[in-house]
Order: sequence, then C-alpha cells, then structure tokens
Amino acid sequence: MENVLALAIATGLLVMIPGPNVALIVATCLGRGLRQGLLTVVGTTLGVAVQLTLVVAGLATLVESAAVTLYWLKWLGAAYLVWLGIRSWRRATLAAVEPPAPARRAFWRGLLLAILNPKTLLFNAAFLPQFVGSAANAAGELTVLAAVYLFVIGAGDSLWALCAGSARRWLERSALLRERVTGSLLITAGLGLALAARRNA
Repeated sequence: MENVLALAIATGLLVMIPGPNVALIVATCLGRGLRQGLLTVVGTTLGVAVQLTLVVAGLATLVESAAVTLYWLKWLGAAYLVWLGIRSWRRATLAAVEPPAPARRAFWRGLLLAILNPKTLLFNAAFLPQFVGSAANAAGELTVLAAVYLFVIGAGDSLWALCAGSARRWLERSALLRERVTGSLLITAGLGLALAARRNA
C-alpha cells in the first residue's frame, strides 16, 4: 500500500510538468473546445496504456530495439504537429475561420502522439519497477502499479483540459491571441516529439 501511495504522489508531481501530451491537450482545448480536449485526453491515456502494457509484459526492450523502424514515423508525427501549429498561427494572422474538425480526430491525435513517444516508454519501463516491493509477485504488483499510474495520468491530464477550457472562455475575447497560443502549443508538442525521436534514433 505504501508503494502505491508513493507512486500516486510521484505520478501526480510528474503530471504537473507539461510535456508533449499536455501541450497537445491544452492546444486542442483552446482551439477546439473542452469536448475535443477531453477526447484528446482519452487518446493520450489509451496510448500510455498501450505503453504500460508493453512494460508489464516485459516488451519495452523489444520496442526499443525496433526504434529504427519507428524512426520516420516519429518524425512524421512531429512534423504534422508543427504544421498544425503553423497553420493556427496563419489563421490568426489572416483572421481565417476553419470549419469544425471531426471530434474523432482529436482522439487519434492524442493516441498516436502518446504511442509514438519513445521517451515516455523508456521512462515508464525504468520508473514503475522502482515501486515493486516483492520480487515474488512482481508481475502482479506491476499490474496494480500500472493501473494506479494510468488513473493518475488520466485524471491529471483531465485537469489540464478543464483549466484550458476555462482559459478558452477568457481567450474568446481575442481570437488572434487564442490561435497564437494554440499554435505555439502545437509546435511545442511537435518539437517535444521530435526531440524524443532524435534522442532515441
């Protein structure tokens, strides 16, 4: 029980430090509204769940060894996010109105960003086992710890989305500022993924 509580506290502190996932969530909330922001949270959380499944199954090393295969896919994902950010900046400059995007697109963006980030996979593979107390039941404990970790991540990212949703209402008075903040966050998410891809190439 102490290990689970320690993990929950440590994870809560980690969620407070924004990374590419949070940048995408906040950008989506600001640009598309709370509903699509929360769909992005569902996507990123599911992506982290896929990574945690690999960690619990002991396959993180296998994924790391396949990094060369995933290399260009990571860069394409990073370039896509940067492109979205630049397009948001251009919309702000041109005062253009973009038609509503399908809500499911927010989910898929979040899912792919979370899955394609090798940095989080390797971090999770090193982070979670530190909280396993009994070697005899390591697999069972790791499964419980992964579930707690995932819950805290999902809850924390949802709070980021709610805060961004509140900020959107304030920023609605200035479409220019909203689009530029959204664009900057998307570019940040893309650069974060690109940096992770470069370090793990």
